[in-house]
Amino acid sequence: MSLPVERQSGVPTTTVHDVPHDAVVVDVREPSEWSAGHAPNAIHIPLAQLPARLGELPDTDDTVAIVCRSGGRSSRAVAWLVQQGFDVANLEGGMRAWASAGKPLEGDHPEPFVL
Repeated sequence: MSLPVERQSGVPTTTVHDVPHDAVVVDVREPSEWSAGHAPNAIHIPLAQLPARLGELPDTDDTVAIVCRSGGRSSRAVAWLVQQGFDVANLEGGMRAWASAGKPLEGDHPEPFVL
């Protein structure tokens, strides 16, 4: 399933409402942010490690949402990944928008949260 995508500042972007709660997303936040709370099916690849870990991106024909806390780091990741030929979109508003929309969170705490 392809995500509805718009372009914001030249970067493919999608909204939290267009990403199913069980979708595989790529989370580019730091380890402490990840452990506080993340989407259930997310793949964790911190932004600085992305070039070395491209092989861990989902092998799919679908658009993959890339997420960080609020959308800045993931926007940079998407711009770079598009140049590498990947079909990705920045998740507008990041994990803050995800949590605000009431989507599920997992983490290393009894009550996961967005850090």
